[in-house]
Amino acid sequence: MSETLPDAGADHNLPIFTVSEISQALKTVVEETFSWVRVRGEISGFKRATSGHLYLCLKDAEAVIDAVCWKGTAGRLGLSPEDGMEVIAVGRLTTYPGRSKYQLVIEGLELAGEGALLKLLEDRKRRLAAEGLFDPARKRPLPFLPSVIGVVTSPTGAVIRDILHRLADRFPRRVIVWPVRVQGDGAAAEIAAAIAGFNALPEGGPVPRPDLLIVARGGGSLEDLWAFNEEIVARVAAESAIPLISAVGHETDFTLIDLAADLRAPTPTAAAEMAVPVRLELMAQVGDDGTRLIGAVGRLLADRRQRLEGLARGLPNLRRVLESASQRLDDWAERLGNSLRAGLERRRTRLEHVAARIPSPQREIAVAGQRLTREAQTLARLAATFTRERQTRLAHATALLESFSYARVLERGFALVLTADGAAVSSVTALSAGMDLTLRLHDGAAGVTVSKAPAGGQGRTATRTRRSTAANDDRQRKLL
Repeated sequence: MSETLPDAGADHNLPIFTVSEISQALKTVVEETFSWVRVRGEISGFKRATSGHLYLCLKDAEAVIDAVCWKGTAGRLGLSPEDGMEVIAVGRLTTYPGRSKYQLVIEGLELAGEGALLKLLEDRKRRLAAEGLFDPARKRPLPFLPSVIGVVTSPTGAVIRDILHRLADRFPRRVIVWPVRVQGDGAAAEIAAAIAGFNALPEGGPVPRPDLLIVARGGGSLEDLWAFNEEIVARVAAESAIPLISAVGHETDFTLIDLAADLRAPTPTAAAEMAVPVRLELMAQVGDDGTRLIGAVGRLLADRRQRLEGLARGLPNLRRVLESASQRLDDWAERLGNSLRAGLERRRTRLEHVAARIPSPQREIAVAGQRLTREAQTLARLAATFTRERQTRLAHATALLESFSYARVLERGFALVLTADGAAVSSVTALSAGMDLTLRLHDGAAGVTVSKAPAGGQGRTATRTRRSTAANDDRQRKLL
């Protein structure tokens, strides 16, 4: 069978639409046909824009549909979307003409069945455990007997009545209830705020700060208990400075707050039993301990008394010991007086004997004065003799020095020839014509000038004459 297509160039009655018109027509048809739908699928490509809008895709095995959740609706969602989460989205279909796409505008979001909840729970549990939120080292011990107990639960349920009744039976304590919703939208935020609020109470304030917290709820399905599986509740429970008991659901129900709390109770009633001891049992135990303590103290005193009596029998009679000591003291006092007198007499005799052997100081001074006078006279004689000997030796040395002086030679008619700078002339070879000289005689000095340089022969003759004169001087010195 063949289909006949209209000729593109032929005249026909089909209307001509603009792109905007056809897009708007499609938008109207889609929105009117699918104004309210529930779509089940797996979240993929989730992202949160800076404006607060949420963008994601819902997919199954055969198809994918884009979805958007506006900022105002995103704050009211009952859960936080994540990739891989299977959900049921409630909203309306619309188109986006700018990209010729259709998309789902989400107005509500819920998990699709218990399997999806369990998968999300396991993923969240694994992530928080990796952070160490459930580490046993973080657990705090419970107080033995708390004065104030804070309870976070619904004020209208049977849970709070069971807790109060069990506390009254065991050991009445002051209880402060922080009412919260335990399921539904906003329940997790209220539970977290209650735990944080109890921890923020100051010590000694108008509202007493609890010593122990109990977070409790009755049993229910996984969806009913989901508020206690929210990450915000688990983190606040783990960070609580006040020891916390989790009592959510029945014994078979486990939530994330059970892992983050310091202790898990299988039921709210069991939490009350863990919080306080039984008063009657405690009183009985105190009475039994008191009786045992009294008996132990009595036995200890009897044993100490028996030992004391045994030791007392081994001690001597104190009166006799004192009398003997007093008599011995009197004897020693008498002997001490006698020994003191005898000792003084002996020391006096020895002192007189030693004093007799000591010579008279006046006599020693007189003898020393005579010896000093003799030695002074001897020293004076020796000093005079020494002075005379030194004077004689000095006179001989002076005469010998005078005999060696060149002045004696000058007295015999010789003269000393000096240059202008005071140097002695010892040879005619040192003379030159026009040289100024000084002739020193025995009674004075006169200046002369050399008129002609002496000849070589004369210089040698003068040299020989000086040497002959020097030889005569040597002989004269020997004669002297």
